[in-house]
Amino acid sequence: MKSKFRTVFPILGVLLALSVNIIIPNHKKLKYAELPHYRYFLWIALAVVILLAILALFNERVRERYSYRGYFICGVFAFLNILDLVTAKFLILPQLYFPSIARIFNVYFEDKELLLQCLESSFLLLVKGIIIGFILGMICGITVGWSKDANYWIYPLIRILGPIPSSTWTPLALVVFPSAQGAAVFLIAFGVWFQITILTCSGIQSVKKAYFEVSSTLGASNLQNLFKIAVPAASPSIFLGFFNATCSSFVALMAAEMIGCKSGLGWYVNWQKTMLSYPNVYAGLIVVAIFCYILVTIQFKVRDKLLSWQEGVVKW
Repeated sequence: MKSKFRTVFPILGVLLALSVNIIIPNHKKLKYAELPHYRYFLWIALAVVILLAILALFNERVRERYSYRGYFICGVFAFLNILDLVTAKFLILPQLYFPSIARIFNVYFEDKELLLQCLESSFLLLVKGIIIGFILGMICGITVGWSKDANYWIYPLIRILGPIPSSTWTPLALVVFPSAQGAAVFLIAFGVWFQITILTCSGIQSVKKAYFEVSSTLGASNLQNLFKIAVPAASPSIFLGFFNATCSSFVALMAAEMIGCKSGLGWYVNWQKTMLSYPNVYAGLIVVAIFCYILVTIQFKVRDKLLSWQEGVVKW
C-alpha cells in the first residue's frame, strides 16, 4: 500500500510544475517569453508518469522500482518549479546568466544539428583517447607488474610523470602534434594510461604466490602463469582503473576541446560562453552530463556481465 502511495508523488510534482507554468504569467520584462518548449516537456512528462503509475498497479517489479524513485522524481520537478519561478515568473535572477528553462529547452531545437555533430566529435575523440591509453596502460602495467627489472627501471618514471595533470601537457602537445585533434587525443590517452598502468600493476603484484607455485608444479610456463592466472586475477583491479580513467578522461576531453578543436561538446560550451549565450551553455552542460552518465552506466553493465562476482562491490 505504501509503495502504491509513493507512485502518486511524481504525478503531483509534474502537475504542480505544470500548474505554476500555466497559471502564473511570465514577468513582463522576460525576453523570449512566448517559447512553449518547457510546457510541452511537462505535458509529455505528465503522460509518462501517469503511464508508469498505471503499470505499477499491475506489475510488482515496476512498482518496486518506480515507488523507490517516487520522492526523487517529485523532487526533480519541484526543483524545476523553483527555477521556473525565480527565472521566468518573477525574474529574481539576471536573465543574461540565468535564462528561463524554456530558453534552454529551445536550444535543443535551434542547435539540434550542431549539438549532434559536437556529440559525435566528442565521442570519437574520447574513444580514440581511451583505446590508445588503455592499450598502452595495459602493456606498461603488465610489464611493470610482472617483470622485476622493468619495475626497477620504469616504475619510478611512472610515479613521477603519471600524477602530472593532463592539461599541464597542453603547451608541449600543441608543439609536438601537428593538429589540435592529435593533441587532444594525447591528453586524454595520457590520463587513461596512468590509471590503467597503476592498477594493472597493483592487481598483478597482489595475486597470491601460491597460485603460481601450483600452476608451475603442474607444468605451466611463465607466459601461461601471466596470461591465464595473473591478468585474469587482476581484472577487478584493472576494471577499477578503467572506471577511474574514464572519469578523468571526461575532464581531459573538455579541457582538450578548448585548446583549438573546432567541434565537440567542450568546444561548444566554451564558444557559447564567449558569446555570452548562457542558454546554450546550460544546454551543452546538460548534454555533457547525460553523455558521461550513459557511458559510465554502460561500462558498469559490461563489468557486471564479465565480472559477475564483483557485482555490487563498486556501485553506480
